[in-house]
Amino acid sequence: MAQHAVWTKVASHERLQRSSVSVCAIGSAAYVFGGELKPRQPRDNDVHMINLADGHSDRRVQTFSASKDSPPPRVGAAVATLANKMYMFSGRGGEAMAPMDEKGGLWMFDPSKEAWSFLSPSSMAFPEARSYHCMASDGKDTIYLHAGCPEKGRLSDLWAFDASEGKWTQLASAPGPPRGGASIEFVDGRLYRMNGFDGKTEQGGCLDVFDTISNSWSSTSYSADGTSGPGARSVSALKAVRKNGSTVLVTMFGESDPSSLGHQGAGKMLSDVWSYSLKEQEWAEVKSAQDVPQARGWFDAGVVEVDGTEGIVIVGGLGESNERLDDAWFLTLE
Repeated sequence: MAQHAVWTKVASHERLQRSSVSVCAIGSAAYVFGGELKPRQPRDNDVHMINLADGHSDRRVQTFSASKDSPPPRVGAAVATLANKMYMFSGRGGEAMAPMDEKGGLWMFDPSKEAWSFLSPSSMAFPEARSYHCMASDGKDTIYLHAGCPEKGRLSDLWAFDASEGKWTQLASAPGPPRGGASIEFVDGRLYRMNGFDGKTEQGGCLDVFDTISNSWSSTSYSADGTSGPGARSVSALKAVRKNGSTVLVTMFGESDPSSLGHQGAGKMLSDVWSYSLKEQEWAEVKSAQDVPQARGWFDAGVVEVDGTEGIVIVGGLGESNERLDDAWFLTLE
């Protein structure tokens, strides 16, 4: 049975035109950082805000220009929201476009001050530099970091960062294969992980669940046929939204067949959206009768609240004709 939803185009702006971008949602706004307009060339290190609560579409996109305290430009970083601040780890940058090794440090952007600060870890152990990893927070004091692409190969590790103590702790690694472009989301003491690219094929058909209390993983299989469940994909999104008193996971878009040109090209991009009932443990395809965003991968998304309604905002990405997209859309489930 299909889940119905409404897509609303909330912005289209030259400053949003980028792929391999990082998006963090705080309140009714989305904060956009990094990404590329041309392959392997980080676009800028400004912060671009999309204020979905502003009724004037021409004023929704604002830019906080980079300062001497801003992070260097990068692509393929990961971000998470905690205490109304954006936390970012690593990514690719510099002339060599290598993983940015910042010795386990996190960058924190405070929208209330429009300012960045760099947090060096207090722990001796910390995650290695990487790109196309994923992050989520428990909404209290912990940020989780998973997988991604180091200098060579791919990872399946899982780390927790205690924001109060500034300390990293390595947790149980996820089931293989190691991958980049995976997605994770935190709900009620559990991390949900799906999708990704292992270097040969896109992953699908399995929802992996990490229990933060027992420090252990379990897995639920489903048919990744695109009919009863979402097909395999990478560089997509996985977000949790509240609907009628319960929480559902929503996965959307992504790349299902990589380009022979690698990072220089675009593969088969998907345009479908799926919701997963944590209570019923069932997938439903999300359908919309209105205009919908075009197929894309290498974008990012966040959960915002507008007029008391939770929804998912998506920004930018790479279209199937290898063009960087400049739009932002808001999805609400009916």
